[in-house]
Amino acid sequence: MWIGGALHPMRPDPARAGWWYASGLPKEHGTRYAVVLDGGAPVPDPRSRHQPEGPDGPSAIVDHSRFAWRTPWPGRPLPGAVVYELHIGTFTYEGTFDSAAERLEHVARLGVTHVELMPVCPFPGTHGWGYEGVSLWAVHEPYGGPDGLKRFVDAAHAHGLGVILDVVHNHLGPSGNHLPQFGPYFTDRHQTPWGAAVNLDAPGSDEVRAYLIGSALAWLRDYRLDGLRLDAVHALADTRALHFLEQLSTAVDALAADVGRPLFLVAESDLNDPRTTAPRDTGGLGLHAQWSDDFHHALHAALTGEAQGYYADFARAPLAALAKTLTGVWFHDGTFSSFRGRVHGRPLDRRTPGHRFLGYAQSHDQIGNRALGDRLTAAHLTLGAALVLTSPFTPMLFMGEEWGASTPWQFFTDHTDPALAEAVRTGRRREFAEHGWQASQIPDPQDPATRLRSCLDWSEPEREPHAALLRWYRALIALRAAEPELADPYLPSTEVRCDEEARWILVRRGGLHTAVNLAPEPRTLPLSGFKVLAASVELPEGDERLVLPPESAAVVRGGRGSRTR
Repeated sequence: MWIGGALHPMRPDPARAGWWYASGLPKEHGTRYAVVLDGGAPVPDPRSRHQPEGPDGPSAIVDHSRFAWRTPWPGRPLPGAVVYELHIGTFTYEGTFDSAAERLEHVARLGVTHVELMPVCPFPGTHGWGYEGVSLWAVHEPYGGPDGLKRFVDAAHAHGLGVILDVVHNHLGPSGNHLPQFGPYFTDRHQTPWGAAVNLDAPGSDEVRAYLIGSALAWLRDYRLDGLRLDAVHALADTRALHFLEQLSTAVDALAADVGRPLFLVAESDLNDPRTTAPRDTGGLGLHAQWSDDFHHALHAALTGEAQGYYADFARAPLAALAKTLTGVWFHDGTFSSFRGRVHGRPLDRRTPGHRFLGYAQSHDQIGNRALGDRLTAAHLTLGAALVLTSPFTPMLFMGEEWGASTPWQFFTDHTDPALAEAVRTGRRREFAEHGWQASQIPDPQDPATRLRSCLDWSEPEREPHAALLRWYRALIALRAAEPELADPYLPSTEVRCDEEARWILVRRGGLHTAVNLAPEPRTLPLSGFKVLAASVELPEGDERLVLPPESAAVVRGGRGSRTR
């Protein structure tokens, strides 16, 4: 052990094979230290809580008891939530926890209940998406380090907002990753898109699983977080009888009981497998929710008409695909996926609560993984918001969509290794060249201007036409909070009618209807005798049929249905 320039010997722990310890060392908050393995160079502690000089520098001791929390917090569960995904590095130009906290009043006024932070673990450089993080127990120093995250969480709780953190267990970044020196944290038994898999089932995997679970519990406990979003759980290769995710969900539920507040896990999964969120006592993994990409794909295809890649199956009859996902969550529930070239998914029991699935028109993935990071237009967002925010799912927004931000959200990196930086740059250009893009059109991820272009412009919400869209989002979120039928998670209570050719869709939620006209011409929908609760344009009320102007939406109470002609 290296502390203050001096080496201190460590001894094997006789009670725990593979562990080493030292006694009588300084433990004061902020003390810098590192680990020396077999006479090599000092490296950070794998369980470091603070990396003040970045992922390759020495670790620092963190005394969590020193932080003075100001806001008592009983927790905020996921059922009934509206989630707002944000990236600390681009939510403001300053790109820090403290500057982001100054904008939380806007988020609270919007009416959402939880903010979801993209990953905040340390990575080399200053700016990046965060999915190449290392030091899975620490906080990125340029954002504000451990205390900065605590100040942000405390401020969010003061506004009544829960906080969810995106964590990555399926891989670590290629730069600054010192874990392989400490044990079999990775295995060649399985391969992932990022190389060797995290070792969840090979020899030595007991300690690897304990490392990841310990990290997850530390975020929830030490930073008073309300939940974790688990990145790409389908890439967690695990053949053991007790799956890692079941073990993790058991530990999180036990911690919730211990701290006396609700805690939850939200998975990103590409499997369309009901077992992901099914209770453990029914043979499921016990995760509390998951993202619903099928709903996104159907909605995106319906709004934009895009039909490339994985949108192809949804684009053949996008409104029918949207109807299927609104009532049954997944489009691919044992059907053939042309994108995958095989049958995909399995049916979901429709008694599963809809709040276990996050529905969204946009996310960081669905914007940032486009060639130019372009967002949906304001017209598309107007219609998409009506369907997302009155769905049986847990709605999620991506930062800035509520006012139709004109800023893109592009892929950016700040790799300090020149070879890695060039590999990422050329790899991204090669990827999009296969889809017809010229290399010069693809933003350079390493150019600081790419990150700057992606920062929100906070002057926009106060001026038109952005302010009008923001009023629409606020009205829909307030209506969802006021009308229990709109937040009802019981999937069988949702009914959908649509006309693919005329391009309208009508969603019944109890005694309310969400009506959307996606056509460039007015459309008459099979509904009369209604009261308008919210509309993107001014609408008359009465016993006449509902006529929606081009590309408009409304939420109405009551209404008598009739046959379409």
